[in-house]
Amino acid sequence: MRLFSPAQALAALTLLSTDVVRPQVQALVLDPLSEDSIKDVASKVAGALVAQYADIDEKGIHVLGGYPGILYEPYYWWQAGAMFGTLLDYWHYTGDDQYNEVIREGLIHQFGENLDLMPGNQSKNEGNDDQVFWAFSMIMAAEYKLPDPPGDKPGWLAMTQSVFNQFVGRYNKEVADDVCGGGMRWQIFHWLNGWNYKNTASNGGLFHLGARLAMYTKNDTYAKWAEKAFDWMSQSPLLPGDGTVNDGTDVKTDPPCKDADRNPWTYNYGIMIAGAAYMYNYTNGAEKWKTHLGQFLNKSMMFYPEDKGGVMVEICEANTVCDADQQSFKAYLARWLGVTAQMAPEFAPIIMPRLRTSAVAAAQTCQGPSQHGAGDYLCGEKWYHQGWDGIGGVGTQMTALNVISVLNAERVPPPYSGDTGGTSRGNPGLGTNNHDDRLPKFENEITTGDKAGAAIVTIIVAVLFLGGAWWMLF
Repeated sequence: MRLFSPAQALAALTLLSTDVVRPQVQALVLDPLSEDSIKDVASKVAGALVAQYADIDEKGIHVLGGYPGILYEPYYWWQAGAMFGTLLDYWHYTGDDQYNEVIREGLIHQFGENLDLMPGNQSKNEGNDDQVFWAFSMIMAAEYKLPDPPGDKPGWLAMTQSVFNQFVGRYNKEVADDVCGGGMRWQIFHWLNGWNYKNTASNGGLFHLGARLAMYTKNDTYAKWAEKAFDWMSQSPLLPGDGTVNDGTDVKTDPPCKDADRNPWTYNYGIMIAGAAYMYNYTNGAEKWKTHLGQFLNKSMMFYPEDKGGVMVEICEANTVCDADQQSFKAYLARWLGVTAQMAPEFAPIIMPRLRTSAVAAAQTCQGPSQHGAGDYLCGEKWYHQGWDGIGGVGTQMTALNVISVLNAERVPPPYSGDTGGTSRGNPGLGTNNHDDRLPKFENEITTGDKAGAAIVTIIVAVLFLGGAWWMLF
C-alpha cells in the first residue's frame, strides 16, 4: 500500500472530482430493513463498480487495466485484490453471482510465478500489506465456497496458507535479528522506503489470517500464531491496551519501536475487530477475545461522529485530502463489522444500527455521472453530504457497496469452514520455501522516477509520523 507517487499525488487528491455541473441520476433510496431493497440498491452500486474494472459483453471480460486483476491508474495492485473481496461480499450477502467469473479470473491471474501472490509485474513495489489484502480475498473465496481454480493450480485455501507461511518467515527473521522483539515490517524488501516501519496492516494481517485459518482448518497452530502476533502488537505501541489501534511504529527510534503514528484509520480497526471476532468464535467465547473485541468496537465509535449524523467517516474527509487508497478504507471496516456480527452475534446490536445509518447515507450519494464506463450511480466520498459530493471512483464505490451489502449479514449463513461445508483445497506447506532475499522478477526496471517517488513517500511518512496528520482532522 502506498501513500502516493509523484505523478499521482495531485490526481489522487482530486480523483474524479469536478466542479462542472453535470446531470445526476435520481438518488438511491435504501430501506435498510428490507432484504429486497438492499439487494436492489446493491446491484446498482455493484454494476457501477465492475464497470470501472472491465467491460463485459458476449465476447468476454475486457479489463480496462490491460490484465486480469489490475486496475487502471491511480489505483495500486493491492486495491484490485481488495475490490475482489468487496465483490465476493456482494455475492455472499445478495446471492447475485453474475460477477463470479470476473472475480475468479482476476484472483487466479495474480497468483504469481511462485504461487506466492507476488507476481512479477508488482514485485518492485509490493509490501506486506499489499500482499495480505490479496490473501484476505483468497480466504474469503474459500469461506464463501467460490469454486476453486482448476486442479493444476492451488485452491483458495492453499494460496492463503502460502501468504501466512511467508509472513511467519518474515516475523521469525525479525525475532532472530532482535528488531523490536518481533513484528513484521511494512515492506518486504529492504530497498523499499518504509522498510523501517512496522505497521498494523501487516502485523494485524498476520493475526487476522491466523485467526481465519484456524477457524477454517481447525488447526490450532494457526490460532497460536494469531495469538503470538497479537501479543507482540499489544506490547508494542501499535495496541496501547485500551482498544486504540495505531497505524505503525519506527524501528529507528531510540529505543526502537518507541513511538507510534497515532492516526486512526478505519481499515486498521476493521482488521483487528474481525481478527478478534474469529478468535472469539474459535475459542468458544474466550474472555480474552471478548474483552479485546469489545474494546476495539468501543473505540471504533469515533468513526460515527454525531455532528455528521452518526454515519461512518474517514479522518481525511473533512478537508477532502483522502487519496485513492484512503477512499476505500471504510469498505474494510464495513466488511469486517458484517462478519463480526456473524462470528460474535452478541455484538450485532452494537454493530448493525450504525451500519444501517451509514448505508442509507451512502446510497443517497450514488448520483454521480459515468466515469471510465462506470455507468450510473457513481457514489460519493462523504456520506454525510446531501447527494453526490463530486468525488467518485473505485474506492468510493467499494465503500458504498460493502456497507450496503453487509446489511444482510444476519440473513445469510456465516463463512464456511472445512467442517461446515467448505471445500477449498489446502496446502499447509505452500510458501515455506519462499526466500525474501531472492531478487523478484521485475517486469520493468526500477527507474529514477521510482526512486524519487520513494523518497517523497519517506518524507511524507516522516511528516505524518511526527505531526500526527493534524491537518487532516481540522
